[in-house]
Amino acid sequence: MSVPVPSPVTGSQRVAAAVALLAAGLTVLIAVAVAVIRFPSGLGVLVCIAVAIVAAWFAVVRRGSPRVIGTVVAVVALVGAVALLFRNNGWGFLVVLVVGVAIFHAAARAAFRVHLRLPAAPPPRHAVLFVNPWSGGGKAAKVGLAGEAAQRGIRTVELRRGDDLEQLVTDAVAAGADGLAAAGGDGTQAIVANAAARHGLPYACIPAGTRNHFALDLGVDRDDVVGALDAFVDGGEHLVDLGEVNGRVFVNNVSMGLYAEAVQSKGYRDAKIRTLLDTVPAVFGPTGSELDLQWVAPDGAVHASAATILVSNNAYRLGHVVGSGTRPRIDSGRLGIAVVPARSEDGAGRHGPAPLRQWSTAEFEVNSAHPVPLGIDGEAVVLEPPVRFRIRPRTLRVRISPRHPGASPSAMEPDRLGDSVHALVAIAAGRLPTPAHAG
Repeated sequence: MSVPVPSPVTGSQRVAAAVALLAAGLTVLIAVAVAVIRFPSGLGVLVCIAVAIVAAWFAVVRRGSPRVIGTVVAVVALVGAVALLFRNNGWGFLVVLVVGVAIFHAAARAAFRVHLRLPAAPPPRHAVLFVNPWSGGGKAAKVGLAGEAAQRGIRTVELRRGDDLEQLVTDAVAAGADGLAAAGGDGTQAIVANAAARHGLPYACIPAGTRNHFALDLGVDRDDVVGALDAFVDGGEHLVDLGEVNGRVFVNNVSMGLYAEAVQSKGYRDAKIRTLLDTVPAVFGPTGSELDLQWVAPDGAVHASAATILVSNNAYRLGHVVGSGTRPRIDSGRLGIAVVPARSEDGAGRHGPAPLRQWSTAEFEVNSAHPVPLGIDGEAVVLEPPVRFRIRPRTLRVRISPRHPGASPSAMEPDRLGDSVHALVAIAAGRLPTPAHAG
C-alpha cells in the first residue's frame, strides 16, 4: 500500500495562496504610498498595517489563545490605521487597506488548510470499540458513543475497574474482531494500537480523552468524537509509525529527567511540550547536572548527564512560534530526540532555560547506573537500563473519517514566521512547503 502524505496542493489552495500573496503585497504597497502622500501621519498608518499583516499571519498559523491574541492585535492595529486616516480624511485608502488585510487573512487560512486524501479501504465487518469511561471527564458517555457505535455496526467494550485492557483486546481478536478502535487517553490508545499493529488490523482513534495528542497529530478532529467512528464506515487508511521503548509501545513520547517529573504534576500536564522543555530546568534549578542519564549525540560525543530527554514517535515541531508542540507527520520512520543538556555541560550558574538539542534517528539508547524513571505517554514508569528506543515504521493501519483532516494541523505550516512568504509561494506554485525539521 502506498503511504500518503499531505495531499498534493489543490487548485483552490493554489488560488488562495496566490490571493494571499497578492493581497499582502498590494496592501503594503498602498500603505507605503499613504506613508509618502500623508507624511508624517502616513508613517503611522504604514506601521499599523505592517503590524496588522504580521498579526493576521500569526492568527493563521497558531491555534487556541495565540490565535485569539493574533486576531486581537490585528484588529487593534487596523483601528489605529482607521484613526489616523480618519483624521486626514483618507476613507478611500482606509477601505482598501482594511479589505486587503482581511482578504490576506482569509486566503492564507484557506491555503494552509490541510486535508489528506487517504486511499479508500473496505470497512471492517466485526469492529470492536474499547471505551475508557473515565477519560476526558466521561466524554464518551456524554456524547452517547456506545449507541452511536452500535448504529454503525461497531461493538463496544466498556472498561470496568480492574479490567486488563490488553487481555480484553486479545480476547476480542480471538473472537474474530477485524478492526479495533479506542476511545480514551493516549495510554489506552497505545495498548489498542499495539494490538492492531501486531495483528495487522485497522485501527481508529476516537478522541474521547482529555488532550487527545495522538488524535491531533493523526488528523482526527478532536471536537468530533462521534464523527471519528466513521473511520470504520467510509474512512481511508494511512500507515503510520509506532515508537517502542524496551519492548513497550508508545504513540506520543517518552520523557526522562526533570521533564518526566514535571509532567506528573497538575500544573504542567496541560502545558505545551515546547514550554516544558524551556522552563522545567529553570524551575527545578541546577539539579539536572546530577541526573545519571548517559546518551550519545549525533556527532558521537558521549554525555554523562542531561536535564531532560524527550524521545518521540516522530519529531515534534518545537519552534518558539509556529506549530509548537505538534508533529507534522507520523510516518517518517524516525524517532524525534530532544535533549536539554545538564547544567554542568552548558555552563553552571547560567540563568534561564538551557539550549535545546534536537535531531531524528531510527534508534536511541539511554544508560544509567540506576533504574530510570520515565513518563510513557504521560504514565509514570520505571525501567531497568539500558533504555533502548526504536521506531516501528509504518506498522499501524490507521483509519480516519473522510470528514476529518487526516493530517497534523502543522503539516503544511512553515517552521518560522520568516518562512511564510516562501511557503505561500510554494503552495501557489503547486508544491508542498518543505519545513526544515530536525534531521
